[in-house]
Amino acid sequence: MKTNKSVFKILRFFDILIRVILMELIIGSHVSFTKDEQLLGSVRETLKYGANTFMFYTGAPQNTLRVPIDKQKTDEAKKLMIENNISINNVIVHAPYIINLANLNNFDFNVRFLKEELKRVEELGISKLVLHPGSHVGLGVDEGIKNIVDSLNMAITNDTKVIICLETMAGKGTELGRNFNEIKRIIDGISLKDKIGVCMDTCHLNDSGYDISNFDEILKEFDKEVGMEYLKVIHINDSKNILGSKKDRHENIGIGHIGFENLIKVIYNEKIKGIPKILETPYINGNPPYKEEIEMIRNKKFNQNLVDDVSK
Repeated sequence: MKTNKSVFKILRFFDILIRVILMELIIGSHVSFTKDEQLLGSVRETLKYGANTFMFYTGAPQNTLRVPIDKQKTDEAKKLMIENNISINNVIVHAPYIINLANLNNFDFNVRFLKEELKRVEELGISKLVLHPGSHVGLGVDEGIKNIVDSLNMAITNDTKVIICLETMAGKGTELGRNFNEIKRIIDGISLKDKIGVCMDTCHLNDSGYDISNFDEILKEFDKEVGMEYLKVIHINDSKNILGSKKDRHENIGIGHIGFENLIKVIYNEKIKGIPKILETPYINGNPPYKEEIEMIRNKKFNQNLVDDVSK
């Protein structure tokens, strides 16, 4: 009897492994991480959307309030993920907006809080943390990049188990990471380069001036400037704004200026096949649109009734 159970477990393991390997699309969305349910609640929300990955903040992105990680909830979440073929290697945590490594104001706080956030992510068993590089707030690009590099080199150690993924930004105000050269300059200054990665955001790319309709050319430029080996995550968002607007306002899939067909070509591009894709699109009339948007993406067909369907 024990032998039969062992064989069943082995067969189930390889069945899951094969399905994960053959899975063509790793798609999910931003989900909540509440005080009571924590990671377990995040997984349950993910399953409602028909997703196989997800991203979350470990607390409110605008403040430092954090609750202790509940190990029991974490273990239950990981069990539920295994049962539903969700690989924790594809799950993403987003760092809070209040961390600004580019400016010297609150330098010690920014480094300390980033270190604390890295520990929380490690405690959850997650390997990727997306981070906005920061805004120089009048110091200038060169000084801002130097501050980001110095901060990251202080926060990252040989024992760090999490990859910090610098997000490409729209270029609003004085924010850095608005082009691949600025991302490259930051990475060039990092001592432990194996602890660093990049998160592309389609809305941010559009708003900063990269034409998503020529995504293969964007990838070529990225590979030349930075290196494809650094690309770890893609945020999939349409944009409320025209190309090069420098505004950073996300729109629902197919409703914005990037358009459904262009985003589908990004999502199914063979060069980024194994990279997690995360939706950060706005709620519609107070309701999350992710289930309907993921269905559209899987079907490769735009739902003309998206707003009505989500609003029901």
